[in-house]
Amino acid sequence: MWTVVYIASNLARAESLKEILIAEGLMVTLRPTGFPHSRNGGAVEILVPELEAEEAHEILAGMVVI
Repeated sequence: MWTVVYIASNLARAESLKEILIAEGLMVTLRPTGFPHSRNGGAVEILVPELEAEEAHEILAGMVVI
């Protein structure tokens, strides 16, 4: 089961965080929330497998993004 670990304000930020988490060895997927009004303007959920959620939170917290 996939778990939301962060909600990025836009797609560019979500892609950036996704690449960092992937580089750390985590599986990551992105899911837009709502209906974005522009190509890069909507919030995006960052999801990881439930078993990797704690590790993802630690990585993100170490970056001071949470």
